[in-house]
Amino acid sequence: MDMTDLEGRARQVRARVLEMAHAGGSPHVGSALSCVDLLVGLYFSVLRIHPARPEDEARDRFILSKGHGCMAQYAVLVERGFFPASLLDEYARDGGCLSEHPSPRCVPGIELAAGSLGHGLPVGAGLALAARMRRQSYRVFVLISDAECYEGSVWEAALFAPAQRLDNLVALIDYNNWSAMSRTSPVLEPFSTKWGAFGWGVADIDGHDLPAIVSTLAGVPLEPGRPTAVIAHTTKGKGVSFMEDDLEWHYRPPNKDDLERALAEINGPTPRRSSGDRRP
Repeated sequence: MDMTDLEGRARQVRARVLEMAHAGGSPHVGSALSCVDLLVGLYFSVLRIHPARPEDEARDRFILSKGHGCMAQYAVLVERGFFPASLLDEYARDGGCLSEHPSPRCVPGIELAAGSLGHGLPVGAGLALAARMRRQSYRVFVLISDAECYEGSVWEAALFAPAQRLDNLVALIDYNNWSAMSRTSPVLEPFSTKWGAFGWGVADIDGHDLPAIVSTLAGVPLEPGRPTAVIAHTTKGKGVSFMEDDLEWHYRPPNKDDLERALAEINGPTPRRSSGDRRP
């Protein structure tokens, strides 16, 4: 796909994230914005999926383990055609189908309920092993946060996957260098070295460079017989200057003024909407 088109879709996704966060009074906008480019690259250029067949047994599996960033996934699923944009109005509303952490039975395209950190990679390893046992060719991509790597279950899966030679498994780490309260790098580094020592093929990329994202993920496995860890260096709140690298936006939903300022940066004074969006 043309990179100009991908960049336009990423801008649209960021606008939708901001609108959802404002309308739902929801936090975690910074965490959602940091992974937008990774999701756009995956869904539009890498994943073997089809919106008309969301349960196809041959589909690639994608797990958003950092479930608090699900506004970005919801917006990307709309862009990809899995469900209509009008459903985004139900985000974080009582009785609505889009909760603040994803659930697989509400809308198509969600593989796993997420929210308790550290579970996505172990489940992904199990799915990857099942594919091999069933002689199926699907791949499993798991997006995890850097602070999620504080969880022991992540490293249990990181030991298991190379031992099973699961080269159909990709761990994509959103390394925005923030946990809930502090920087992650003093705890995690040397991060690439650790994944490599556990037996993974490892790549470090700029998590906002769409050509690098697409080319790296399209080339997995990086090493035959080994799972792949792609460490994507990102910026929390990416795309909105006053939110970037600011921990406040892990907790604070944008008010009306914040929303208008942010949309003006992304799309100009009037936010662009797709033809399928029926919101006022």
